[in-house]
Amino acid sequence: MDKVVLKAVKRDVTGKQVKAMRRDGQLPAVIYGRHLEPIAISLEAHAASLVMSKLSSSSLVTIDLEGKEYPALVRERQRNFIKGNLTHIDFMAVDLTEKIRATVRLEFVGVSGAVKDYNAVLVKNIEKLEVECLPTDLPERLAIDIAALALVGNSIRVRDLAISDAIRILNDEDETIAVAAAPKTEAVDVAAVVPGAVEAAAPGLSVERGKKEEEGAAKK
Repeated sequence: MDKVVLKAVKRDVTGKQVKAMRRDGQLPAVIYGRHLEPIAISLEAHAASLVMSKLSSSSLVTIDLEGKEYPALVRERQRNFIKGNLTHIDFMAVDLTEKIRATVRLEFVGVSGAVKDYNAVLVKNIEKLEVECLPTDLPERLAIDIAALALVGNSIRVRDLAISDAIRILNDEDETIAVAAAPKTEAVDVAAVVPGAVEAAAPGLSVERGKKEEEGAAKK
């Protein structure tokens, strides 16, 4: 992904005055980090919202604060419960020479032969992984090719992933990512196939054929 830059200015506005700032088209935010004291900043709301809609929690963004650049990750987005618009953003500044730990979302791609040819059910056990790497090596997402699920009962585990040597996955290597479970018409114990799973249709699992982020109240 190309370098993403958000222009910001320092802000002194706090408390009830923040509401007036939002009405004027400004979005309050804060940037902090291991080697940086928290800095209250303001972004142009419309431009920031357009950029933020394309970023994940593992996307690297550069905050241009009055000419000084801070590489950062998005740590929290707060939204208006009714309108759904952004009301505040927390950015964590990072040192490009220091490794960080972050959560990376999984993207399931390809076609499973078990699902296509044998009417299997694709059960996703996890949707994200925790990794450690340099900020510049941090992927926005990790692609999981479900073509490996050719037969009913086949599974993909963490240890099966082929990723860059620059990235270390912190999850247990035996953890199951996805499995091609038998169709519901057949008797099958999914818990036996995916440790920790309940039923194929359990709410906690994503079942397919073929940080929801919390909405916090606006910071005062």
